Amino acid sequence: MRIAIVEDESLASNYLKSLLERQDIIHITDITLLSSVQEATRFFLVNKVDLIFMDIHLGDGKSLEIFENVEVKSPIIFVTAYDSYAIQVFKQFTIDYILKPFTMEELEEALQKFHNIVKQFEVDNTLKSLVLLDEENSSEIRKRFLVHNGHKLKSIESNHIAYFVAEGKHLFLHTFDNNSYIYDDTLKDVIKKLDTDYFFKINRKYIVNINSVSEIIKHNSQKIEIKLQPNPEEESPILVSKSQIHELKAWLS
Repeated sequence: MRIAIVEDESLASNYLKSLLERQDIIHITDITLLSSVQEATRFFLVNKVDLIFMDIHLGDGKSLEIFENVEVKSPIIFVTAYDSYAIQVFKQFTIDYILKPFTMEELEEALQKFHNIVKQFEVDNTLKSLVLLDEENSSEIRKRFLVHNGHKLKSIESNHIAYFVAEGKHLFLHTFDNNSYIYDDTLKDVIKKLDTDYFFKINRKYIVNINSVSEIIKHNSQKIEIKLQPNPEEESPILVSKSQIHELKAWLS
């Protein structure tokens, strides 16, 4: 049996690969590691596998984009850090998920489910679940955000969030009490879940709560600097994108 792992975190993909190599529920002949939408799309255009493990958010986009560019007929087990509201979407279909962080026992349960349902698997249900998930993400204003705090989960009220900041391929949620947590999403998508009376995306790196803005400095007509509280760790000034300056002024007023 051939397996593909679509995951942009090398530690996570190698961990999953090592567990798959140790389990004895299914016989595996080959495991391919894919780390991006672009790489996975190229691979599935010319290759077929028997089972796919797939993260939902990848460094260059969402998994859904793979299905928009290439027909994939293999069963998929999602490896995700999504919270419970999104997982309810998966439960409606013949598709399984593993919630990060996961154990060998949880992986074996998913493999056993795959072993039991593979003959009845319908790829249309996979696509339907991804579309529904994407629609839910884009329309729901969230009051709480579930984050990982070590091996525990923590729910944070939106009014406790000072700002979101993108660092590399990670998105961090920073609270007013000066704590920071990784949140499994992108700036582009998380802004759709926030109340825009209070939150504004000032550039490609920051979404800020209006109550976190301590000072606004106008250097010239093309450059506006924002001071935030609590203070971000980075020392470089936080500048508003030129394209956002007009909207920022409207938001502030």
